[in-house]
Amino acid sequence: MKDSVKVFVEQKVKEMMSAHSCSAEAKAAGQSFLDALGTENEGEQTKRLIAELEQDIMPIDNLIAFAASEAGAQVFGKETTKNVEAHARELKASGESYCDCPACAAAAAILEKKGEML
Repeated sequence: MKDSVKVFVEQKVKEMMSAHSCSAEAKAAGQSFLDALGTENEGEQTKRLIAELEQDIMPIDNLIAFAASEAGAQVFGKETTKNVEAHARELKASGESYCDCPACAAAAAILEKKGEML
């Protein structure tokens, strides 16, 4: 991986990990990736990070469905869930494919570099 890509990905991983919306699994994969930078395990941990982010990133249709559900209301609260659903629908209408929360935005930026990372 080129140094410029490595620096970019390292920054985005840190952003993702600091996001309140980052899953425990993505945080663990991010930390393992950071710990492996510059070691013989870097390639393996890069692949594991990519695989985890591909699983964790929230497709916009899934976000809409979740926000419209009872489970979404329990997570976000009854009023907030309506706003989340409306925002997600606006994102979809503008052509976005994924949630734009801080964790998903960082994950999307990392995944855009996937070809340069491997």
